[in-house]
Amino acid sequence: MEVVYEDNHIIVVNKAPGEIVQGDKTGDKPLSEIVGEWLKAKYNKPGNVFVGVVHRLDRPVGGLVIFAKTSKALARLNEMLRKGEIHKTYWAVTRNMPSKPEGLISGYIRTVERNNKSYFSATPKDGAKEAKLGYKLIASSDRYHLLEINLMTGRKHQIRVQLSSIGCPIKGDLKYGDKRSNQDGSISLMARHLNFVHPVSGNVIDLTAPVPTGSEETLWKYLESGAESKEN
Repeated sequence: MEVVYEDNHIIVVNKAPGEIVQGDKTGDKPLSEIVGEWLKAKYNKPGNVFVGVVHRLDRPVGGLVIFAKTSKALARLNEMLRKGEIHKTYWAVTRNMPSKPEGLISGYIRTVERNNKSYFSATPKDGAKEAKLGYKLIASSDRYHLLEINLMTGRKHQIRVQLSSIGCPIKGDLKYGDKRSNQDGSISLMARHLNFVHPVSGNVIDLTAPVPTGSEETLWKYLESGAESKEN
């Protein structure tokens, strides 16, 4: 488990693709439980430790996840999340280049739990919730393109279904229109950056995750270097 930040009230870890954040019907051990075991061992605690789930990432997605170590931090983080005060930036690799290098995708998302899939529409539909995100093309290779995503709402599978709606499904994401899976079962989407005010101390927390390792590492690193050269 890769810990990116920890203090008395919160812990932020870099989730690997394939891990689940919270327990589900699969029965697989969730990251919340792994974090609890890690904290118990580190601090030699005799009983269970408190680990509060603040937000989730889809199983095939990697990147930064916040957990609360105290009930006070959890309550405040939940409220911050509701108000949009936890700023999350994602990176997504697509095979297709968007028609515009920068833009806003706005519409409505309806989720069908039976097949665990979300559906996007440009106009309101029964049961659909408003969904907005901004994207920016920040690097390209001969075959792939790296988009930086800023979420303005938090709907299930939002980035995946909205990028697919503009003809840019995420690499490896068969559920939302890509043609080939990634060798390691991931999709090429990561929670890259977090910025928020600490719920107790009031300090600004600004964190960046390293790009994923594994079979997709070479591509991620190539696109990361392209993004950095653009910035410079």
